[in-house]
Amino acid sequence: MSTQVPQAEETEEQPAEEKASVQEKRKQKKQERREKVERAKQTLEQERDLSGEDTYALKVFRYDPEVAAKQEPRFDEFHVPFHKGMTVLDALMYARDHYDASLTFRHSCRQAVCGSDALFINGRQRLGCQTQLSDLEQPVRIEPLPHQEVVKDLVVEMEHFYDQMESVEPYFDAEETPEGEEQRQSRENHEKVKMSTRCIWCGACMSSCNIAAGDNQYLGPAAINKAYRFAMDEREGENRKEHRMEILEQEHGVWRCQTQFSCTEVCPKDIPLTEHIQELKREAVKSNLKFW
Repeated sequence: MSTQVPQAEETEEQPAEEKASVQEKRKQKKQERREKVERAKQTLEQERDLSGEDTYALKVFRYDPEVAAKQEPRFDEFHVPFHKGMTVLDALMYARDHYDASLTFRHSCRQAVCGSDALFINGRQRLGCQTQLSDLEQPVRIEPLPHQEVVKDLVVEMEHFYDQMESVEPYFDAEETPEGEEQRQSRENHEKVKMSTRCIWCGACMSSCNIAAGDNQYLGPAAINKAYRFAMDEREGENRKEHRMEILEQEHGVWRCQTQFSCTEVCPKDIPLTEHIQELKREAVKSNLKFW
């Protein structure tokens, strides 16, 4: 028994020394982390001092069905350096390039022409490249377009929207084209349809429409506007116009519009969508009137 007591004491002393060593290493790692965070803060402050920039807070919707840990929708917060003239798209690109490379959103031309970066920003459909950060309250809440299936983060499925656009047969058909002659359009008629040609297929109007949200077959303001562009063109043949009006007069066509003006309010190209829909309603009535 006497020989076992010293051994017990040695075994007790050795773990104590190891424990002290482990604690020391932990303290050292914590200190290193604190110093690293402090250096990062100092660097950021120095960058702000040099550039005179403030930061803007973003709350960005996140969702990734292919990653188990990200299948539950959430919001991530980013603080991005702000400079005069900075847009929401600029801020998203900075967040992606500097903080999280997995942040996913669509963008292309950055000139409000392609329509790919339509988003739900602070409770309203807007183009990311057209929306100034300085016009928004913080934190800027950025979400995918409502009433559409989310593919990942800020990207929504647009296939249904494109199908609705194609369903109105958005192409010109004069029926009779005299050989060697131009298909001329009067200046007055051009002015009439000019605004309808500005549609960039962004889907903002469709996303804002309560009728489209509840009726998946409703053509929607964008598709009806596209039909307006051709139906009101004086060069369109009579038979083709009659056929186009039949498409628009269907149960899920122009008559489903309840004149809420939500589509007109959010259109980034200022197209009077509601007015165009109402004018097509009048055309539908006139085409069905018969006089004996």
